[in-house]
Amino acid sequence: MVKPAVIGKDGRTAAITRLLRASPRVSGDVPCLSAWKGGAAAALDETLEAARTHRPDFVVVGPEQPLADGVVDALRRLGIPCVGPTRTLARLESSKAFTRELLARHGIPGNPEHRVFREPAGIEGYLRELGEFVVKPDGLTAGRGVKVSGSHLFSARDGVAYAEELFRAGHPAVVIEERLEGEEFSLQSFCDGEHVVDMPVVQDHKRAEEGDRGPNTGGMGSYSCADHRLSFLTDDDVRAASAINAAVARALLAETGEPYRGILYGGFMATRDGVRLVEYNARFGDPEALNVLSILETDLVDVCEAIVRGTLARAAIAFRPLATVCKYVVPKGYPDSPVRGERIDLARVETESDRLKYYLAAVEQRPDGLYLTGSRAIGFVGIGATVDEAEAIAERAAGAVGGPVHHRADIGTRRLIEARTEHMRRVRAGARG
Repeated sequence: MVKPAVIGKDGRTAAITRLLRASPRVSGDVPCLSAWKGGAAAALDETLEAARTHRPDFVVVGPEQPLADGVVDALRRLGIPCVGPTRTLARLESSKAFTRELLARHGIPGNPEHRVFREPAGIEGYLRELGEFVVKPDGLTAGRGVKVSGSHLFSARDGVAYAEELFRAGHPAVVIEERLEGEEFSLQSFCDGEHVVDMPVVQDHKRAEEGDRGPNTGGMGSYSCADHRLSFLTDDDVRAASAINAAVARALLAETGEPYRGILYGGFMATRDGVRLVEYNARFGDPEALNVLSILETDLVDVCEAIVRGTLARAAIAFRPLATVCKYVVPKGYPDSPVRGERIDLARVETESDRLKYYLAAVEQRPDGLYLTGSRAIGFVGIGATVDEAEAIAERAAGAVGGPVHHRADIGTRRLIEARTEHMRRVRAGARG
């Protein structure tokens, strides 16, 4: 039998844990070595102590912060392999400058027009040269550090002021990029350092309110289609994104000598001029993990072992040909001023089945029920033959949660998907907006 363990406490890690527990090769519990809360040193000590106690055969790292803090390096020194990259390789996510420069050095397509600044000098001139721009901090910001001209920044001076704010906050660099026009999508790939195996393509929804309004969040929900593509993408778009993931894995191995063993998550945008890389994450996406893991046919333990052993090329990995829609229920006021400490009621939510999965995230389980802790609370995943069917299942469940909560009812709806497909049609035709 196999003894896996996980790190993290969120919806994504709940999905990982569930699949590991479901494996016939796992007989006991799947312990969480650490939720990775508080300071890095204390979290690392807690993790290593738990690892010495449980002695897992491998560890799956859920969120990004432990990777950036070097948890994989520390566990490897104990002889415990991980599904997750070392601190050096995790710079793919923790340093946007590193990633842009990696693609440039190795001639990998997908970089937008960009420049990395390590001091404020020259930023204003470059912003004026671009006209429409994006300002990104070099570091982890929980998906909320990127600001875009026209949405958050309304002049070159605004862009300079934000860049100076990032420098004062301790970011070593600021990346300025052209503002892209198109539709974003996520392609996650299992990677053993030399080989990648792609998962179904997913589209995430970051904005808090329906109609893509409101502040950015960690992700309010996402959907995938039964053909594992999306309606606004061409086969060439998916092939291009897949080729970039594979090329990045090779580049990392060539440059560092270390095999990237974990999840390569490329956030891409389909544009008139082809696929562009928006950013990389060094772990499963959240909520995207909930979509793909809910339809994974292959035993996740087998997948994890192939990753850590470097045998992914021989693994037969399959996903069911079904559509998924994930909707996160969040506290009222999320993300800026979320309700905390209030009880939520799941009495009206239908029982889980092959068509409905739900994953507990930022909730506290007390004897009398579940209580909100301030972030995304529960991810509901509807599964069906079509996106329409999956959306109806997810909406029914999310809408049945009682308490001071909110969710985006429009995620996965035909109206929203058709709007994005029409937007992409106009983009390919050369229109903007």
